[in-house]
Amino acid sequence: MPRTRIVVTPLVFFLSLMTLCGCQDLIPVDTKSLLFPGFHRSEIMGLLAGFGTTFAAVPDLIAMLKRRSSAGMNPRMAAILGVFQIVWVYYGLLIASRPVIVWNVVAVFINFLSVGAFFYFNRKEKAKSGG
Repeated sequence: MPRTRIVVTPLVFFLSLMTLCGCQDLIPVDTKSLLFPGFHRSEIMGLLAGFGTTFAAVPDLIAMLKRRSSAGMNPRMAAILGVFQIVWVYYGLLIASRPVIVWNVVAVFINFLSVGAFFYFNRKEKAKSGG
């Protein structure tokens, strides 16, 4: 190991540690939002984050409805997600988190709509094929 590497590594570590120790003022403090006085900033960020994860399943649902076919859809995945999102709703109630509750209620609806559409189209496909 070259001598410069032996000296540089602890030096970089020490400077990084000093920088991190001087950042106590950068810790976010959850104050009331200026846009919605009834919401904290963390709730607004939770609502934004939940929006993306909640509607991630919508493109598959729309594709299935456009195709009018259950091909390529796994109903177990949507059902499992729906069941555990119910657990997330309960968790949101326990911690009194509006974003967790709101987005998971919407996600439960979307996932069970996907499962219902799968079984509807699957039944129609079986009836057409005579099986």
